[in-house]
Amino acid sequence: MNKPADPVKPEEPKGPWWRVGMMWLVVGGPLIVVLACAATLTLALKFPDPVLDVRKDASADVRQSPSDVPALKARNHAATGGQ
Repeated sequence: MNKPADPVKPEEPKGPWWRVGMMWLVVGGPLIVVLACAATLTLALKFPDPVLDVRKDASADVRQSPSDVPALKARNHAATGGQ
């Protein structure tokens, strides 16, 4: 009644491994990430960001605007435990 199905034979590779498109799809993504990482590391080492000195004008830290006073009092009150 039913005929037995013919067994499916796997395809023989038609060429060398680097000519298989699926291999490049699988390997290509991680390879691009590794190359981008190397490029980013090279740029980071070649052009480092300078450290910014935020205390160029020391007198700027001493000055307070009137609107900061309540916040500073509350912060100091909370830090000392209400003393």
